[in-house]
This record gives sequence, C-alpha cells and structure tokens, in this order.
Amino acid sequence: MQLYFEPTGSLAQFALALQTLNRSDDLKAILVLGCDHNDWDTQKLSQLLRDNPLPVFGGIFPQIAYANTNYAQGTLLVGLPVTPDLAVIEGLSDPAADFDQHIEHATAAWEDLDGPATLLVLVDGLASRISSLIEGLFLYFGLDDNFIGGGAGSLSFQQRPCILTPQGVLQDVAILARLPLYSSIGVTHGWQAISEGIKVTSAQRNLIQTLDWEPAFAVYKRLVEAHSGQELREDNFFDLAKSYPFGIAKLGTEMIVRDPLKVVNGSELLCVGEVPEGCFVKLLNGTSDSLIEAAAAARDQAKDGFKQPGATAGLFIDCISRVLFLGDKITQELQAVGRETPVFGAFTLGEIANSGHDYLEFYNKTSVLGLFPTR
Repeated sequence: MQLYFEPTGSLAQFALALQTLNRSDDLKAILVLGCDHNDWDTQKLSQLLRDNPLPVFGGIFPQIAYANTNYAQGTLLVGLPVTPDLAVIEGLSDPAADFDQHIEHATAAWEDLDGPATLLVLVDGLASRISSLIEGLFLYFGLDDNFIGGGAGSLSFQQRPCILTPQGVLQDVAILARLPLYSSIGVTHGWQAISEGIKVTSAQRNLIQTLDWEPAFAVYKRLVEAHSGQELREDNFFDLAKSYPFGIAKLGTEMIVRDPLKVVNGSELLCVGEVPEGCFVKLLNGTSDSLIEAAAAARDQAKDGFKQPGATAGLFIDCISRVLFLGDKITQELQAVGRETPVFGAFTLGEIANSGHDYLEFYNKTSVLGLFPTR
C-alpha cells in the first residue's frame, strides 16, 4: 500500500495527488478517505472520479487518520497494489429494498474468485437500513472472509453525497470492495453497562419510539440525568449523549453499541444504526482510560490473529463520537493502537467488522483495526 496525505483539502490538490498515484506502475486502484470539512463541489468531484484512469473509491468522513494523528481537513489517498472488485448497493434507506437480492446480483461475478480476501464496506452512515444490509452481507458471504468498514457522512447529520465510486460521489448507497488481501481484524469499544435491561417496545429501524412503553426520550433523560447529575435537553442533547450510548447484548461477541444522535418529535431517539423492536438495551458509560485501553486491545486482537510473516499496514476505523468524547486524548488512543504499526483510516458514523469467526455487525462508538501485509 502506498499512502499519500494531502493536508489542504483542496479539490485541485486532490486532483494533483491522483495524477501522482496514477503514474505508479505498481498501483491498481486508489482508496480515498476525505474530510467533510474539505467541502468539495459534488459535480466537480464526480467528474474527477469518472475521468481517473485507475478506479477510485472511498468516502467522505467527519475526520480521518494518518500516521497516528487525526485530521478534520485533508485527504488520504491509499494506492492499492491489487485490483479490487467493486459493487455499489443503492437505496440504503428504501423500506422496500431486498438487500439479499441486491447483494447477490451485484456480486455474482465474485463467486468464482479464489484465494484470501477482505471485504471493505463503506456506507452512507445516515441511511436508515444499514443493519439490514449488514445482515444480508453476512447471510450471503458467511464467515469465509473478513469484513472491515464504516459509515461516511457529516456531523451536521444532514444526509448528502458521501460515498466515492468510479461513477461519481453518491448518497444513500454502500460500496463493497473485495480486496484480494489477507487480513486480521480486532474489534473493541470499552463501554460498560450502568443500567438494567430496558425493552425497546416500539421502534422503526433507527428510530426508537418507546422504551418500556414510555416515550424513549423521557426514559433516556431520566437515566442520563441520574448518572451524570446534569440536565439533558434537546438543545444540549448530543454534548451529553456522546457519553451515554445504548448497548445491545449479543452472544459471544462485543456488545453492539448504538449511538443516539438527536431527539425527534420531542419524544423519540434517532440512532446511528437500527435498533430492533422487542430487543433489550442497557445504558452504557465509559472513561477515557477504558476507551484507550480498548483500542489497544483491538491492536492486540488483530496482531494475535495475523499469521503471515513480514510487516503490516494498519487500517483503523474508529467512531467519530470517540473523538468527541476523548477530546485531546484521542492522540493517546491513536498512539495506543498504532504503537507498533502506525495506523491510517477514518473516524466514522458507525463501524463494520467481523474477524472471520464472529457475526458481522454494524457497531457504534467502537474501534476496529485491520492489519494487512504491506506487500
């Protein structure tokens, strides 16, 4: 992998960076991780992607990581020495979409491909049926390959084009990239339950309407205020809610974290990712130390699972709300996870991972590290 970091976020400088990588005979495709603050012109960006001789794919994220440092502006280009197989899944918020069928159709040509592979999955993080897509991917691909990826988008929480494809920059879609590369994945979060189980008595995809038959915001407000000693209102919701996600227990894997984003209609909670009606959730909380220790544990998991000799490259997918929670201490988390292998990656609206033996999940507030051979 060849890394090229462009710090200004300028579309013109991004075009020059593409030209530089295009001249390398060793590269077959370019993965692009851009920052939302770059504020790229959508039409000009789409034309640039369509005109590039090498296939370009990726996403626009709240922040990115390069050399163990986080950036709110700039662009990371990752030159890939292998040719990825790419598939775009549209209608990620469409309530009628049959993702099982879409996935089978989009990836039919992959069935005869052999050898180790890693599936990189980038989604519009503000789409409402991401979990349904992830379930379809798991049912179709099973445990044969590792998955890693996350949600693109903006901290404005306004949905707009954020997924880069060879056809242009798109909204409400996912791009699947089958990379013929061996990998090892680590997944941890560091959040701990501080409440008993609460039943989700009414929900529509990523919108929780009632908890234990009460308005969801009323229940959440009561629990958060009791633990934090602070008043939770709609106008300060995200500042306080970033410390209090929900957790959905799953057998044999990390608790699935769901991040409440905002209050809707005065009583409902909009989350990143779907929350199944009828499931039980717990209120979670953590400390800076517990999150940093968890990131280091993700590194250890990935390292322990890496069975090939030689140097590794570390793709780090970390939740943007961990940046907001940790503040300046995000540097300590990056140094902890990148202590032996400096990491690059994105700070996302939701994380996607399995390690080849766990159920594929769409996480929130979680650290995911993928180790790849450098050659």
